[in-house]
Amino acid sequence: MRLPRDLSGSDLAQALQKLGYSITRQTGSHLRLTTQEHGQHHLTIPQHNPLRIGTLSAILGDVAAHFKTSREEVVQRLFE
Repeated sequence: MRLPRDLSGSDLAQALQKLGYSITRQTGSHLRLTTQEHGQHHLTIPQHNPLRIGTLSAILGDVAAHFKTSREEVVQRLFE
């Protein structure tokens, strides 16, 4: 599945709530998200609109590595 090209950082933070992430703090234009599922994991997401495709890909790759799944499966769970 192709990555969304018009996704903002806030939209991504909302989508990641499906996987158990919640916003724990905000510093400037960056959000810090944390999940306790499959162990503790932290993410930092810039609140840019839109996110650069490389930044989005790296964040989704990090999530996939934490959940021990493929990036494509994470994209399907978040955006379908």
